[in-house]
Amino acid sequence: MDVKYPNVCVRLSGIDGNAFNVIGKVAAALRQSVDGATASQFSADAYNCGSYDEVLRLAMSTVTVE
Repeated sequence: MDVKYPNVCVRLSGIDGNAFNVIGKVAAALRQSVDGATASQFSADAYNCGSYDEVLRLAMSTVTVE
């Protein structure tokens, strides 16, 4: 799977696994490492996902997930 921002790493193991927390962690990492517009677009795309699994797939295709 190609990762859009492979240099942005987000640790998701060991955190509260709800979708909102995943979205927040990834968006914060994008905001810090890339820019606010990218973080906002990721959040909008994630909120349009139909399931938790879709959110995880989006996160894993956007950043490096540990």
